[in-house]
Amino acid sequence: MELTTIRQPVLDDLQAVDTLIVQRLQSDVVLINQIGHYIVGSGGKRLRPLVVLLAARACGYQGNQHLNAAAIIEFIHTSTLLHDDVVDGSQMRRSRKTANAVWGNEASVLVGDFLYSRSFQMMVEIDSMRVMEVLAHATNRISEGEVLQLLNAHDPDTTEARYMEVIERKTATLFEAGTRLGAVLAQVPSAVEEAVAQYGAHLGIAFQLVDDALDYASDHQTIGKNIGDDLEEGKPTLPVIRAMAVGTDAQRALLRETIAHGGREQIDAVVAAIVETQALEYTAHLAQEHADAAIKALEVLEDSPYRQSMIAAAQFAVGRSY
Repeated sequence: MELTTIRQPVLDDLQAVDTLIVQRLQSDVVLINQIGHYIVGSGGKRLRPLVVLLAARACGYQGNQHLNAAAIIEFIHTSTLLHDDVVDGSQMRRSRKTANAVWGNEASVLVGDFLYSRSFQMMVEIDSMRVMEVLAHATNRISEGEVLQLLNAHDPDTTEARYMEVIERKTATLFEAGTRLGAVLAQVPSAVEEAVAQYGAHLGIAFQLVDDALDYASDHQTIGKNIGDDLEEGKPTLPVIRAMAVGTDAQRALLRETIAHGGREQIDAVVAAIVETQALEYTAHLAQEHADAAIKALEVLEDSPYRQSMIAAAQFAVGRSY
């Protein structure tokens, strides 16, 4: 199922969130407006705010605070993208130059800080200590994931467990927080809230696993960033970790050397090693397991178009090519 179909039950909500995002991006500092609109308006799947809206409606929420929650999640996500691109030295995202490539690292970091702090202003406006608790915990955990990823960089001894800890904190946490917010706003029983949050966590893991596989299995026009970015940055993602675990001595030596020093010089040989060891299939299988777990978590909810779209979102996360 394509995203256009998945979005259909909350299309009006999504349009309202887009309007809210544009309104809350406004600042009397011109550069903030320029960079904020550049990164937020550059496309993207908007999957994180989408699942906030779907979770809230699937849990029976009838108010409008889920719009603020969805915009907050998107602002937090966007701020992390601005910071990530500076840390990683990335030059392309969503098929266009990164903000740091256009305006420089300093401006990107500071506008990322603006979006982060704006999201906290919006949290306060929801006037719920529980919402604040969920998001404060999530943002702290995401920061820990970023630091753990930095520690893993250029380390060929990074294990699958260490890699999974990074993506659980860095990516899955925001999905989990977003879907949990939908349940919190609907004031569902704690068991239902936890199940909906687990849906988000498993969805986030599946999404990141597929992202990491696509870095070696697609092209830059399709995924909107340079192929081999993870390799150039010395990031040991699961396809490489798996290939090192089951590959030949020669393949293992090649992959260790490449992760230790970074760069794209041996990208063809690295991709060949990943393909020959079926590391992409291994990664895809694990992603499917998490997508299945996400779907199973939704059994606590009554059937509805919103629940069906949540199921479809999990299927999309593992079936996409971009």
